[in-house]
Amino acid sequence: MPKGIGTEFMQKTRYEHMSPSPQSQGEPQPPLELPWPEQAHQIDLPAPKEVKIPPLDLRTAIENRQTVRKYSGQPISLEELSFLLWCTQGVKQVSRRPATLRNVPSAGARHAFETYLLINRVTSLASGLYRYSALKHALLEVNLAPDITDQVTQACLAQEQVSQSAVTFAWVAVVERMFWRYTERGYRYLHLDAGHVCQNLYLAAEAIGCGVCAIAAFNDDAVNQALGLDGEQLFTIYLASLGKKI
Repeated sequence: MPKGIGTEFMQKTRYEHMSPSPQSQGEPQPPLELPWPEQAHQIDLPAPKEVKIPPLDLRTAIENRQTVRKYSGQPISLEELSFLLWCTQGVKQVSRRPATLRNVPSAGARHAFETYLLINRVTSLASGLYRYSALKHALLEVNLAPDITDQVTQACLAQEQVSQSAVTFAWVAVVERMFWRYTERGYRYLHLDAGHVCQNLYLAAEAIGCGVCAIAAFNDDAVNQALGLDGEQLFTIYLASLGKKI
């Protein structure tokens, strides 16, 4: 196999090539979450403990899990969305460090993702683009333009499951949050952490009769532009469409 960019990335992110971390240089830790605009329209989600979800055996969830690209068109409820967000990025505790302890593992508890949501069919929510605040367990309206679904769909190489989903999750990497401790090697950990989050979404979806399609095939620049990201310090690392099973 010829050597290329991938080989170089793996070599250059070995420990012997790591530069001193901002943490070791005494630089302050980046915020646990992106700023929440003061005038933002905040939509509080139902408290996770109050959301009633049918019990599902873990083995059953694992064995039934499969990629689903076609959905029934039935909306999911706000309670179900709250459950999915809690399972994928919910904050259980903020430690004294401070660091967030969540329902998924993350290298050094850095939890360097922000969750963006393309809402198509969720009861009580207008269609559009939202951002999830894990600390507040709330949503922020980002872009409710009528063509935002088409923008994201086309950026995902016109994969129809995006436009047909009840909601499509986009996990956005906040580079400084991971780089502060792990420098260049942190880019490896971002990709590992994305897998942890998406698998939790697959399993949680089984409990509410939904299917998921993980999406790694997308035009990076187009997706980042649709989400309002700079593509360097904030960039989309992974997406997943979700909807009720047919």
